[in-house]
Amino acid sequence: MGFATDAIHAGQEPDPTTGAIMTPIYQTSTYVLEGLGKTKGFDYARTINPTRLALEKNLAALEGGEKGFCFASGMSAISAVMTLVGKGDHLVVSNMTYGGTFRLFERVLRGYGLDFTYVDTADLGAAERAIRPDTRMLYLETPTNPLMGLTDLEAAARLARKHSIISVVDNTFMSPFFQKPLSFGIDIVLHSTTKFLNGHSDSVGGCVVTTRPDHAERIGFVQNAVGAILSPFDSWLVLRGVKTLHLRMTCHDENGRRVAAFLKDHPKVRRVLYPGLTSHPQHELAKRQCSGFGGMISFDLGDYPAAKKFLDRVKLCALAESLGGVETLICHPGTMPHASIPEADRKRQGFTDGLVRISVGNEDVEDILADLERGFAGI
Repeated sequence: MGFATDAIHAGQEPDPTTGAIMTPIYQTSTYVLEGLGKTKGFDYARTINPTRLALEKNLAALEGGEKGFCFASGMSAISAVMTLVGKGDHLVVSNMTYGGTFRLFERVLRGYGLDFTYVDTADLGAAERAIRPDTRMLYLETPTNPLMGLTDLEAAARLARKHSIISVVDNTFMSPFFQKPLSFGIDIVLHSTTKFLNGHSDSVGGCVVTTRPDHAERIGFVQNAVGAILSPFDSWLVLRGVKTLHLRMTCHDENGRRVAAFLKDHPKVRRVLYPGLTSHPQHELAKRQCSGFGGMISFDLGDYPAAKKFLDRVKLCALAESLGGVETLICHPGTMPHASIPEADRKRQGFTDGLVRISVGNEDVEDILADLERGFAGI
């Protein structure tokens, strides 16, 4: 069905006991068997839970995948995907990826024998040159966090198939409302459900959606074996959030375009990184593979003192980690979500100490603009 209809109904049947239209929170650790070896499809809550299962079916439908799996965080979702590769394997990764992803790859998984090469995957020629005989995965963020660089998804999927490697996309910034990587031939999509999918800044979680049975079998096994599962209550919160995803993302996009235009014309802003602006080098690609541009924007104020003065003055825009909530969230990536990336690496890729990232919320846009102007008055 249509996106809004699937967001509201996919994976969610009225409760068979009461007819409740909302999926109940099945807050249980175990299930009573009908007899030895005879279950109703549920045996232990780490393995399967009706609330989590409803969410997993819902997210698989929204992404157009075959199977969904929900985890306790976005990082645990990424960790599960990394079990598809092993010691001695090499991965090509979008450069300037989320700081937590970089930390996991460099400070945890490299110690277990994985090797990573970071390239600007906007240039798929560079990505192909980085592929080696032992390369097993192409791991992409598009747009990247926080520099808002895009990767051509269809071309990336072709490249991965050509070299028989797994293609993975972190789709957190766009959500399936604006971008569906699997429809371009990507193998696996993942999200931090903490962000736009939940959308209310009251849950931490992650999900993986697969297209191939062998990937689904492995991810499902790891989900149960490791046990980093999304709780029933968090599953219910995300189900609730997804029901309004189409409404919220439309507002994020409308407000994001207004804020980006305001920032572009502001004399105290040196550059604005937003795919919805015609000045963005991949604006045409964004129009081709996304149905909207969303509410994630980065902009450069020149140096750290200017960024600090600005961030210390805003009031409505909450200075906080995370993104994707109905409220506008703003941060300084260099000292907050990307602090784990070495300063030299950040600067080499044009990530300055004056960079500010804003997740434009669903407030009245004139109030957001007024608050940003309050911040600029301090510079």
